[in-house]
Amino acid sequence: MLARATLSRGITSLRLSKNVTLYMNELVSPASGCQTPASEDHKPLMLMLPWLGSRPQALAKYCEIYFRTGFDVLVVESEVQEFLWPRWGLDRGKTVLDLLQSERFVSRPLLVHGFSIGGFMFSQLLVHVSQDTQKYQSLTKRIKGQVFDSLVVGSLERMATGLGKTVFPRFDTLVKKVCMLYFGMFKQKTVHYYDTSIKVFWNTPLSAPALFFFCENDPLSDSQNLEELIDHWRKRGINITAKKWEDSTHAGHLRRHPQEYLTTLELFLHSLNITQLKAKM
Repeated sequence: MLARATLSRGITSLRLSKNVTLYMNELVSPASGCQTPASEDHKPLMLMLPWLGSRPQALAKYCEIYFRTGFDVLVVESEVQEFLWPRWGLDRGKTVLDLLQSERFVSRPLLVHGFSIGGFMFSQLLVHVSQDTQKYQSLTKRIKGQVFDSLVVGSLERMATGLGKTVFPRFDTLVKKVCMLYFGMFKQKTVHYYDTSIKVFWNTPLSAPALFFFCENDPLSDSQNLEELIDHWRKRGINITAKKWEDSTHAGHLRRHPQEYLTTLELFLHSLNITQLKAKM
């Protein structure tokens, strides 16, 4: 949960469960000039899926962007065990879907912003959606845009590398070797689930426009594989915006290239035509 010191005035937090926190933007409604129950029901909601080990101060900078734009922010943090034992990740994905369809959120337009392995958590949601598209039809229609920052894509070895560098950076080589051994020993309980979620992500049941931030020198993300994914989505008719840097930092593009990041994100948000959004970020 974000430290109180990092929150703007007019923002309050509500812990919904262990790793789920809602940040409510109580500033004046951009659409009506006042805050009413009716406007609250249709205020846009950002589903933010952070990278493993994200620090509150770093995450707060992204939340602030969406607060200024008129969003409430729902932060769903991932845990290592949900990645290492994907069955638990699937269960977590189902819980998040149920929450998004609860009375509190059921009428609200949604935007998704997934960082690094947070994209894996989102793919777990998509697995459930793909298995019952009729049940989740109203939810998928409410998703107006998707933002993916430093997706961990590529081989299983690259995923193991990513886990080591993000969670145990001092022992990343050892962690990678242990992970690969673990994946081999429990292939049916791990690799099978990863393959399923990757296929679902590539053939996403969503049609909302998507924005990708990535770089060529990211050791945790295969930029060529990601460009193939982007091209595949474009061929399926999804409107894609992609911002690539030759040199940047995994899940650190905002810090390295703040103006380009903010400008790209602002243009993308306003292309979505969500009427409740503020004119400027």
